[in-house]
Amino acid sequence: MERKTARATFTGAIVLLVVLFVSAGCAPAAAPAAEPIVIGAPLSTGFVYGWDAERGIKLAVDEINAAGGVNVGGTKRPFKVEVLDTRDLEPSVPVSDALLTVEKLILEKKADFIMGGPVRSEAALAALDLLTKHKKVSILTTGALTPSYHKKINDEYDKYKYAFRISGESGWMVKEMLDVLDQIKADYGFTKIYIMIQDVAHARSGGDILKAQLPTKGWTVLGLDVYPGGTTDFSTGLLKVKDSQAQVMILWMDMPESSILLKQWYDLKVPALPFGSILNAAEQPGFWKATEGKGEFVIANLVNAGNAATKVTDWAPKFFDAYKAKYGIEPEAYGTASSYMGPYVLKDAIERAKALAPDAVITALEQTSLMGVYGKISFNPKSHQVVPSYEPAQGAVGSMIQWQAGNRVTIFPPKAATGKILLPSWVKPAK
Repeated sequence: MERKTARATFTGAIVLLVVLFVSAGCAPAAAPAAEPIVIGAPLSTGFVYGWDAERGIKLAVDEINAAGGVNVGGTKRPFKVEVLDTRDLEPSVPVSDALLTVEKLILEKKADFIMGGPVRSEAALAALDLLTKHKKVSILTTGALTPSYHKKINDEYDKYKYAFRISGESGWMVKEMLDVLDQIKADYGFTKIYIMIQDVAHARSGGDILKAQLPTKGWTVLGLDVYPGGTTDFSTGLLKVKDSQAQVMILWMDMPESSILLKQWYDLKVPALPFGSILNAAEQPGFWKATEGKGEFVIANLVNAGNAATKVTDWAPKFFDAYKAKYGIEPEAYGTASSYMGPYVLKDAIERAKALAPDAVITALEQTSLMGVYGKISFNPKSHQVVPSYEPAQGAVGSMIQWQAGNRVTIFPPKAATGKILLPSWVKPAK
């Protein structure tokens, strides 16, 4: 009796295992993961305007994917980011190299959209024809500040309608600078200025506009010097500024060597307040330590609010804290907040278009009205340039900072400001 019971128990166990095995084999397979939407990011990753853009894009993509991804006509799909180094901010690297990188993202990485760069103005302009050739919608988020970019789109809309720019550009930045200079003149009585720029398209454009506009605002321009990328000694130019008795020194340089200029400014005690737009080195949180505090009082333009501490929108401090928590550093420079907003704006457009088709997404992007880190994001429907404003409820708000006691203090525009402009001891007010 015991043997029969044991045999029955053993037989039952075998049958159960067979049933379980067969059931497992016949069970329906798990649903395949949704195909990702590939964002190709051509960025000069060896420079802050490249790596901060990459970090901003990836932070946003991580948040979007964690929240379920992008709803494409009823199907949730994740974003996937493919980054390739254009090297277009490196001295002597030809524009053609950046174009090859963009085409590699499209042909080999199968990018559905382009985002980020190319970073250098000349490369971004040249890449417009590639976007048209491959019918790829692009959102430029960093670098490429030249007004020629959105002008070209406006003038040849049917050809270049695929390109959008979500960040500021040098024409608007000049207006911001002139308004800040008005305040400096009112506060300190300064009227004499010297301009030092880098030999790149956006800086040349900005320098020329400033040289023409400043006299109409009561400023005397005492000189304009142009420096090639990679310059490592600015002492001769700084002594010219000192001898000219300029009270403000305009700097427009995106090369990291600008940190050398600022240390030499301090060591030579040039009695002119340095006002940078763009000024690569002074934008970054590590600037204070790198210059041993010699960069105090330097003003820099971070282009879009949120790249330094501000409460210009509810989203700004959340972005600031999220970036710092993920990367262990504050948002680093121009291009960080705008690159972070890029995936969110693209997600919003795709979901309203209910498709990935270029024409549908273009139409949706042209109708964008999305509150973001630095204010309302919307685009001029013909030039595809983000609409700027000093009012966050009306458009994209800029950001001027000044280094004060080791911190980047936002000093403009008023809705974003957390402090006021100060002078070093060797720069004396004129009134």
